Amino acid sequence: MKLSGVEIRTIRVPLVSPFRTSFGTETVREALVLRAVTGEAEGWGECGAGIAPLYSSEYTHASADVLSRYLIPALAGVADLDAHRVAPALAGFKGHRMAKAALETAVLDAELRAAGVSFGRALGAVRASVPCGVSVGITGSIPELLDAVAGYLEAGYLRIKLKIEPGWDVEPVRAVRERFGDILLQVDANTAYGRGDARHLAGLDPFGLLLLEQPLAEDDLRGHAELAARISTPICLDESIVSARAAADAIAMGACQVVNIKPGRVGGYLESRRIHDVCAAHGVPVWCGGMLETGLGRAANVALAALPGFTLPGDTSASERYYRTDLTPPFVLEDGHLAVPAGPGLGVAPIPEVLDEVTVATEWVPLG
Repeated sequence: MKLSGVEIRTIRVPLVSPFRTSFGTETVREALVLRAVTGEAEGWGECGAGIAPLYSSEYTHASADVLSRYLIPALAGVADLDAHRVAPALAGFKGHRMAKAALETAVLDAELRAAGVSFGRALGAVRASVPCGVSVGITGSIPELLDAVAGYLEAGYLRIKLKIEPGWDVEPVRAVRERFGDILLQVDANTAYGRGDARHLAGLDPFGLLLLEQPLAEDDLRGHAELAARISTPICLDESIVSARAAADAIAMGACQVVNIKPGRVGGYLESRRIHDVCAAHGVPVWCGGMLETGLGRAANVALAALPGFTLPGDTSASERYYRTDLTPPFVLEDGHLAVPAGPGLGVAPIPEVLDEVTVATEWVPLG
C-alpha cells in the first residue's frame, strides 16, 4: 500500500455538559482527526490527547507538531506499507503514543477498507455488540450526582464509574450504593492519591466495588502492589499501562487485578490486542477505557471491546453522552449495548459538513 499523504485536522467539539475529573474540568473536546490517503482507500484515525498535558504528557498541539514534523514523514520510506509496519517505523521517536496510535489507526483503517474487512474482524472480535458503562464526573453536590446516576441507569447503562478525588470519595460512593443498591459500580481516581492514603482508601471496601482505578501515580507500581495487599477492592491500572510489557510487569508485581486498555495511551489497537492477550494468559480481566472520543474513536473502541478478554463493561458510551452532534452517525445504546460496526475498516466515516464545522485548523502532509 502506498501512502500519498495524511491530513491533520484539529477539531473542537462542545460537550453536552462539563466533565470534571481530578485533572480539571472540560467543556470542549479538542482533538486531532487524521485522514490517511492511499491509492486504494482513505482511512481515519483520532488522537486522544487533550488540550493540556494533564492526563499524560501529550496534548493536541504537540501531537499535531510531532505528527507533521516527524511521524508522518517517517512513513515515506516504508515499502509496501501496512499497519504492522507503522510502529517499527516510528520506534525511534520517544513517547507520543497517542499521536502514533492515531497514525497507525488511520493506516489500518485505509488498509481494511481497501480489503473489505471490518476493524472487529481484523482485531479478533467475537461479539456483535458490547455491554456499556458510563463515566460520571465529579459533580457539585451529592444530590446532583444521584440525579446524574439515575439518568444514566434509566438510559440503560450497565455499569457506573464515579470519578473521585480526596474529599470526594467515600461519601459519594456510599450515597450511590445506598440509593441504587446492587448495581455494577467502580471508581476512578486518576492518580489523585498517595501511598499514605491506604487506610482512607480502605474505607471504600465495604461498598463492593468492581474496582478502584489508578489511585496512585502512574510510575508507582510498587505503591500499587502495597495498596493491593492492604485493601480488598481490586486495583485496576490505567495510566501505568503503556505497553504489553508494562502490563506483564504490573501483573507479576501484584500491582493490579484488572487492566483498563486505552488504545491511545498504549500506542494503538495492535498493541492493545497484545495487552489483551497478555492479560488473558494471566487470567486478568480487561475493559476498554474512553478518552471522550468522537464516533471515529468510538467505532474502533467498540470493535476492540468485542475481543474475548474484555469481560467488564467499558467506557464505550453512546454518542449522546458527550455530544449533541457527533462527527459520524451517532452510536445509540440498545439494551445497554452498542453494536460493533460491521462495515469495512472502522465501518463509519465523518459527516463532511459536521467535520468542517468543528475544524479549527488543517494541515496536509504529503509523502512523495
